[in-house]
Amino acid sequence: MRLVLPIITILIALALLLPGVTQPVLTLEGKIDKSKLAQTGIEMLADEGDRNTSNMLMMASSMLGLDKLEGEINAYQKTRSIWGTVNELADNKNYLVAALVAFFSIVIPTLKLLMQLLYIFLPVNKFKHMLGQVIQGVTKWSMVDVFVIALIVVYLAGNADGQMGELINMHAELGVGFWYFTGYCLFAIAASSLIKTDIKSS
Repeated sequence: MRLVLPIITILIALALLLPGVTQPVLTLEGKIDKSKLAQTGIEMLADEGDRNTSNMLMMASSMLGLDKLEGEINAYQKTRSIWGTVNELADNKNYLVAALVAFFSIVIPTLKLLMQLLYIFLPVNKFKHMLGQVIQGVTKWSMVDVFVIALIVVYLAGNADGQMGELINMHAELGVGFWYFTGYCLFAIAASSLIKTDIKSS
């Protein structure tokens, strides 16, 4: 009965990890105010001409009501999961970063949970003790999960800002994958705590 809780905790963590990696983590939307866009366009055109051209453009803008435009234009939208970010990084030839994100957000968490599950079912012997030490070593890297999510948020936000500059009004929304991944992190921490207690008592 003592083993039921850690087994359930590990299985829940594994079940949450898959959607946490494959479902959208973050959606970024960028909108541009129509009047600001028109004003910027006129200013750019005016910079190319002389003062008379600038005055004529400003006059035309007022006559056409371009300075009184209302509403926004959808200019940018990107939704990414952890796996989608890995693919995008690889497509952009950022192979090292893509490999690190995949390694620390997919490979290490999966291996750690599977090793913990194996540890529970093994009889007490030298191999189980060695596996326990490996699990303890891997658990020290648990905060990397959080770093991966932060890296993805910064990458997507920086990518959007680099493309659109100051004109765009950015809006970020956390996706369902973020909450799945957060749930995985919480259950993985609980599992590690239970396994650590078991390791110390063995």
